[in-house]
This record gives sequence, structure tokens and C-alpha cells, in this order.
Amino acid sequence: MRFRSVVAKASSKGQKIGYLVPQFPGQTHIFFWRELAALERLGARVRLFSTRKPPPGLISHSWSTEAMERTTYLVEAGPIAGLRALPRMPYGQILKAVGSEPASFFRDLAVTFPAARALCDHCRADAIDHVHVHSCGRAALIAALARAMGGPTYSLTLHGELDAYGPGQRFKWQRASFATAVTRKLIADLRSAMPEVLPDTLLLQPMGVDIDALTRDRPYLPHAPGEPLRLFCCARLNIIKGHVDLLQAVKQLLEADQPVTLELAGEDDEGGGGYRRVIEDEIKRLDLQDHVTLLGAIDADTVRQKLLSAHIFVLASWMEALGVAYMEAMSCGVPVIGTDVGGVAELITSGQDGILVPPRDPSSLAAAIRTVAEDSDLSQRLGSAGRDRVVASFSSARGAETLLQGLASMAGGSPNA
Repeated sequence: MRFRSVVAKASSKGQKIGYLVPQFPGQTHIFFWRELAALERLGARVRLFSTRKPPPGLISHSWSTEAMERTTYLVEAGPIAGLRALPRMPYGQILKAVGSEPASFFRDLAVTFPAARALCDHCRADAIDHVHVHSCGRAALIAALARAMGGPTYSLTLHGELDAYGPGQRFKWQRASFATAVTRKLIADLRSAMPEVLPDTLLLQPMGVDIDALTRDRPYLPHAPGEPLRLFCCARLNIIKGHVDLLQAVKQLLEADQPVTLELAGEDDEGGGGYRRVIEDEIKRLDLQDHVTLLGAIDADTVRQKLLSAHIFVLASWMEALGVAYMEAMSCGVPVIGTDVGGVAELITSGQDGILVPPRDPSSLAAAIRTVAEDSDLSQRLGSAGRDRVVASFSSARGAETLLQGLASMAGGSPNA
């Protein structure tokens, strides 16, 4: 890794890199902020781009204001940018691509082509030759259109199942100079789904955390018999995160005479007016008002303090590519219970550095929580091993080094230029 970092740094010295993240900075975006800092420590000069600002309820971090001041928002470019983009649209390439695409692809094109022209203009003015896109949704389409208009080369990171990122995937991927994915499973899925359009360089880039900031300043104390069990969960409020399953597990623990409290950090994608209401209704239905606290979107320092105070971190996702929230808890030496979905098993070896249970199974989840709570040796062992696992393989610097490695692979010329 050290040799890779040195080579990548040397190859990118003096190069400006565009860094495009949708709706930045959102509640789950601290990973990107950490990676950005790591890129700059490694010598890269980075300009931040985003599609649009997130809803106010999702802007929660101490660094959010600084991030927004640094970010150029492309979708807010206005109608003039759209009119200016019309003559430069790659109509032939688009017509070739749309034959097998649904009608929603045309809607995506209508939204993104003014932003693509704006990206071209900003990169030309700032001498940016390459843009990395941390998405395969509309942000990736912006970069692909910009490239087809004669703009910068670009690369992509796949963070989850490809189907979740909308239509036009072949159009997006066939122009990428290199790409990364956060798990081996996603790389295998890509190679199976559309091998003919993937770039030559496809790298593993697991998400990471700041292992120096996310550490303990006091020893972990396991749950003691008779005291309330303190659970903590941090995830956006969305049905796929399995919050209702966790609430039902809490109810089962209470019915088994286990005192328990749950603090749930995170907000829904509407800033509080969406799936949060479903969770609030479920809390009332299960009569958990005295046991469950919804914290909303909280900043990184508060997340750390909640982790340090928790007996167990629990996240019951139905889908999870890898799981930065798991990493944060593991980095803080908190025993973690999760679900065996997506690429989570590439992070957590069940029984060794965490516990994995089947998704959508509140009873298995409640049993696992009780097992860890009642075995202080197990909880301490899981917390210590979890910390070791993240330190060894999931530092935020790794992602930055991987991006620079991808840029270094382009030194001989972009294969898709």
C-alpha cells in the first residue's frame, strides 16, 4: 500500500481533480469529506462538485458550511446553461444508447444535460482534466455527457447494487477511464452484467473511516446485569435500513424482562417529512416511547460520543453494500450486530469481529443482542477485534490511495478518450 501511494502521488503531482458527489454534503457524507482530506494530504488538488444542495434537515455536520462554500452546484446552473448545451449535445451517441432504455432515461437526460455543460465550462476554466464521480446515478450521467461534449475524462465508484442507480448504465460506463467498487461482490456483479463496456481498470475501493478520530478515550464497559442495555443505531431513515425490525427486536427484549434503550440517529431523505413518520407510528404502536429516542441527523462528534456510551451498535439493514456505520462503531471498539446482506461479510466475520444475523428477522436480532449483552467476555472480544479489523483494512486513506492509483493507470492515455 505504501508503494502504491507513493507512485500514485508522484503521477498526480500538480494535477487538479474534480470530485463529484450528489447532494453534497448530506447526512451520510462524512466518508467523502474524509476521503477528500486524505486526497489533499497525498498531494492532489481537489475541486468539489455536486448536483444540488441537500434538504436543510440533512445538513448536520460541523464541516457542512465549509463544504458547501467549497462546492460548485451543477444543477443550479440555470436555463441559460441548458440553452448553451443544446448545440453540443452528443445526439448521435444518445440515439444509439436509447434504443434499449426506458422512458425515464429521457427524463434523466433532460435534467442532466445543462449540468453537463456547466461541468465542461467549470473544468475548462479551472484546468481540470479528470472528474471522479462517487455515484452511478444522474451524477454519472452528467460526467458521461460532459465527456461526450469534449469535456474532462471521468471515473466512477459503484456504492451499491447497479439496479438502484437508474437507467443508462452502459452509456455511463463505456466512457469511464477507470472505475472502482466498494466490495468484491459488486465488482463480480459488474463483470457479469456488462463486461463489454467496463473500463480496463476496475479497482476495489472499500469505504473507510478516520481511525485516529474514531477511537476510545475511555475503556469499553460491557453491559452489567440489571442495568438498562444501551443500544445505538446510526443510519438514514429508510425502509431498507430495517429500523422497524430493530424496533420489534427491542419490543421482544422488553417482553423478556430485559431493560433496554435505543438511540436512533439519522433522518429520512425528505429532511423529516418522509419515512420518519412510519418509524414514529411504529414506536407508538409498540408502546416504545419511553425506550426509543429519535435523534435526527447528528454531526460526527455526536456520533462518536453516542458510540462511546453504547453497549452495542445495531443496524438491521435489508440491503447494505458494505456499511460505513458499522466501520465507525468497530473503530470505536463497540461490539457490532448487523445483517448478512450485500458485502457486509467482507467487513464483518460473524463471531469474530461482530455478529451477523439474517435480514428481516427481529427474533434472530433480539437473540443476538441478548447473547452479546449477557456475555461480557464476548462483547469485549468483539469490540477489540472490530477495532483491529478496521485499522488493518478500512482507513479512509485507502480510498484516496485507490483513486490516485486509478489516475496513475491513465498515465499512458485514457483507454476511452
